[in-house]
Amino acid sequence: MHWSPERKIHTQDALLDIVSGWRRQGLRCVFTNGCFDILHEGHVRYLSEARGLGDRLVVGLNADESVRRLKGPSRPVNREGSRALVVAALAAVDAVVLFGEDTPAGLIEKLSPDILVKGGDWPADQIAGADWVLSHGGKVFSLQFHDGFSTTSLMQKIQSKP
Repeated sequence: MHWSPERKIHTQDALLDIVSGWRRQGLRCVFTNGCFDILHEGHVRYLSEARGLGDRLVVGLNADESVRRLKGPSRPVNREGSRALVVAALAAVDAVVLFGEDTPAGLIEKLSPDILVKGGDWPADQIAGADWVLSHGGKVFSLQFHDGFSTTSLMQKIQSKP
């Protein structure tokens, strides 16, 4: 049987059923989100650390229009389908779901993850959905930021090559 990362990419409604099943099994669900435009070492380390905080990791991926609003008209470099496939292919990731809003707050309220995680460049009190997760007995973490890795700096490096 051929394994494909597409099996980890879900609609929001399908993911609700999946997360409910995990809960019935007593598994703790971790949620994080981002653009993940050009995947790099910082992303991989971050997602691996996030997965280590629970039993299943869900990645909310900003849809293309959301990335453009947040990062500017030249972004994303990779389309949402491509970004979702690359993130889903990582062993640390159990599910990927797209969202079109600027923040995943609505998605977080639907899923009510046990643990909400963002990178260390986000103070815990500024993480979208943190209030919801905490008010429902969950935990919120701001993981250590890995210096020297960013999509913006990678793009600048690529563009400066002769």
